[in-house]
Amino acid sequence: MISRLVTWASTIAAIVVVVSFGLFAIDQARNGSKQQIAKLGAGLEPTNASTNVNQADPSPRTEREREKKHGDVREAIDDVDDVLISPFAAAVHSQSIWAQRGVPALIAFLLFGVGLRIAAAYLPGGGRR
Repeated sequence: MISRLVTWASTIAAIVVVVSFGLFAIDQARNGSKQQIAKLGAGLEPTNASTNVNQADPSPRTEREREKKHGDVREAIDDVDDVLISPFAAAVHSQSIWAQRGVPALIAFLLFGVGLRIAAAYLPGGGRR
């Protein structure tokens, strides 16, 4: 029973981390495309104002901006993801938004998606006896 509960928690956490990172990647691709078009059309350097809402551990102000930009389902996924990856966000000291999001997501996926499943196997009712 406990093993099954931990396995389900592991699965849900891993899915949330992967889906949130996937949605982030889609946003970045769209944003990059728009920036390239603006850069080619106007001959100006693009601004990175929209990358702030994609921070791994957003401030309350950034959180409010993100809530305005994203829908309810997306915001719920991002809120759960924030809780899962926030302990690992401070480990990254890079200016790259990909590193800020990717490294904590990878650590969270390994911990929750892999580590919890291994731990579940050793719990009562687990597959390893």
